[in-house]
Amino acid sequence: QVQLVESGGGLVQAGGSLRLSCAASGRAFSTYNMGWFRQAPGKEREFVAAIRWSGGYTSYSDSVKGRFTISRDNAKNTVYLQMNSLKREDTAIYACAADDPTLLTGGSLYSDGTYNYNFDYWGQGTQVTVSS
Repeated sequence: QVQLVESGGGLVQAGGSLRLSCAASGRAFSTYNMGWFRQAPGKEREFVAAIRWSGGYTSYSDSVKGRFTISRDNAKNTVYLQMNSLKREDTAIYACAADDPTLLTGGSLYSDGTYNYNFDYWGQGTQVTVSS
């Protein structure tokens, strides 16, 4: 079982920046596609960004495109989400997720229009609060 632990959340003023990290256990991290999702109070979980196992392809929701950047360091088993120009509407719990290519069913499906992800493992999330 893979464990994902997020960190880096907190309180920031609008226009500010935060960098989230998600550390994964195990030896197969470099084979996983990774994603970031968020959920605001009273709202459904929302896709934020995804990155392929090699780091060679990334995708973003329209609401964060141009402001957020997803990246990964496979040597450190870590995926990052750099968030700039934060807005109040970015306030949410942010969670990372891993798509294990050896597990074909049972996860949460998401398509970014180019690739169909099946996110099998989820972290507990980290709170991001943006104040005006």
